[in-house]
Amino acid sequence: MWDAELEPNVISYSAGISACEKGEQWQPALLLLSEMLVAKFEPDISHYNAGISACEKGGQWLRALSLLSEMWEAKLDHNTIFSYNAGISACAKGGQWQQALSLLSEMWEAKLNPDTFSYSAGISACEKGAQWQRALSLLGEMWEAKLDADTAIYNAGISACEKGEQWERALSLLSEMWEAKLKPNVISYSAGISACEKSEQWQRALSLLREMWEAKLKPDMITTALGSARVRKASSGSGLCRC
Repeated sequence: MWDAELEPNVISYSAGISACEKGEQWQPALLLLSEMLVAKFEPDISHYNAGISACEKGGQWLRALSLLSEMWEAKLDHNTIFSYNAGISACAKGGQWQQALSLLSEMWEAKLNPDTFSYSAGISACEKGAQWQRALSLLGEMWEAKLDADTAIYNAGISACEKGEQWERALSLLSEMWEAKLKPNVISYSAGISACEKSEQWQRALSLLREMWEAKLKPDMITTALGSARVRKASSGSGLCRC
């Protein structure tokens, strides 16, 4: 357009930023946002949301938060769940659980009710930060808000408990999945088995392995290795023969 001496307008920039967001190209997206300001076009909430989403997909949590701040400074109607969700997800990918929880708190202050995605991203951030207590707290908030947790959310919770060596809570979440009519997958069981392994609960680890086979789920190499390690250790400690 510039080569043809055609000056891009707001629609041009909007389409360009959206294309960059879908293509997970955060750098060009931010460049176009900057060009808009230089051209004295005022980006609206859709432009910022696309930019934040591009940063989220690129794992650029600092830049995502920077765009959120710019929205507030521009006094735009930033009170959208999408804006916050993209920011929380960016923080989760960057392992910034404190920032993620801070954004969740801001949502309540802005009188926005976090949705399933908000909590999913928040729990994922806590899982990466080994914050099992906070992960379970967010799960509790979801239930109070009558939001349904999916398999991915439960898996993040179980993994958080596994990292915190909370095997009982990990197994409790596995049971709750069945009660919620959600079928645990390989990730669910692997995290549960690992939690048991870390706490020397080899019998429970083997029980979970059996459940996997009964559910026709094929354990991966890591899961099988954990179970085998428990068998070897138990056999060695108890005088059982190794078959």
